[in-house]
Amino acid sequence: MIVSRRLPPWLRQNLGEGGGHGETAGLIAELKLETVCSSAKCPNRLECWSSGTATFMILGNVCTRPCGFCSVPRGKTEELEGDEPDRVAEAARRLGLKHVVITSVTRDDLPDGGAEHFRKTVEAVRQATGASIEVLVPDFIGKSGALEQLLKSRPDVFNHNTETVPRLYRQVRGRKSVYEWTLKLLSDTKKIMPETKTKSGLMLGLGETRDELL
Repeated sequence: MIVSRRLPPWLRQNLGEGGGHGETAGLIAELKLETVCSSAKCPNRLECWSSGTATFMILGNVCTRPCGFCSVPRGKTEELEGDEPDRVAEAARRLGLKHVVITSVTRDDLPDGGAEHFRKTVEAVRQATGASIEVLVPDFIGKSGALEQLLKSRPDVFNHNTETVPRLYRQVRGRKSVYEWTLKLLSDTKKIMPETKTKSGLMLGLGETRDELL
């Protein structure tokens, strides 16, 4: 006999309530912004957008890394949009955000990996809103000068994801990615700005062992 089990509440997708989703989607479309919510096909998008929450994605919507877990398009990148920082700031202001999360695609084609553009965006958002700002950044190809450029904007939270354990790193993130760059980026951030909250994240279920995680 097959016994069916109800899914736990936390596994159920909330489709969102009210008009918040449409308002958020409309504002993002009006200002021609990218969000990781849409580009990465996040299943929580409807719920988040209904509450006026979104993660802004800068530096375009085409990535130069072939990460196997991500749905962001890969291919030929486009030129940076000089007014993008101001458009992100305008969206954050109109949404009334108290905490703003800014992430990006990986841009190995740019000399600084997009660090200066990150800095300009953080500064524009802070001036327009006064909100706390979290950056979720790529590895900037391991360039310490790029990190220093970004940190001039003094983000409140610095986030760079480890993604997986060393043994699986290049298999998951592609041959261009170097695990040591990730560790150095996090370590250098703490040395340069010890007061900044620094965090990271990794995925489970990719073949890692418990010992590797610990």
